[in-house]
Amino acid sequence: MAKMRKTQVKRKTRETDILVKLNIDGKGKSKIKTGIAFLDHMLELFAKHGLFDLEIKAKGDLQVDIHHTNEDIGICLGQGFNKALGTKKGIRRFGDKTVPMDEALARVVIDISGRPFLNSDWQVRSPESVEGYNLEYARQFLQAMINNFPITVNISVLASGPDMHHLLEAIFKAFARSLDEATQLDPRIKGVPSTKGRL
Repeated sequence: MAKMRKTQVKRKTRETDILVKLNIDGKGKSKIKTGIAFLDHMLELFAKHGLFDLEIKAKGDLQVDIHHTNEDIGICLGQGFNKALGTKKGIRRFGDKTVPMDEALARVVIDISGRPFLNSDWQVRSPESVEGYNLEYARQFLQAMINNFPITVNISVLASGPDMHHLLEAIFKAFARSLDEATQLDPRIKGVPSTKGRL
């Protein structure tokens, strides 16, 4: 049986104090407490649909705003995935999932490339925020995670409507399922899936 790919990341600054525990080969269990209720909900969905076991404890300067906490959690989660994957030998590397949530439809395509890049097409008609969280906060969270992984992510909003909650949920679920696919081990792949010999 393959070794479980799991890790722990701690980050403490003058603005935040964060602990992330991650098991890529989990069952979708989560225990999330960030102080940002809507982000908690999105990360619970992320763990559930990516089949990642994920524990996050975060304290931040929420009296200022949610920016520092939101971004630093993304940093820690990206570092966690990068550490847990190690050499990345045997992984499928690519993931592509499209997920609906009622009127919303999001597609996420991932390449565990070693190159941090986020491309998003988020021209939407939905309200600007839900429970204080919005698309820009989601973009900042994902950018921080991607920079610290590092991976290439293309996100397309294929349909949207009046409910920002539905759109954000579709994005986080598609991201989780695509990342699950990309991190899966394929017994046919020997070594690192790159002609360069490393990712």
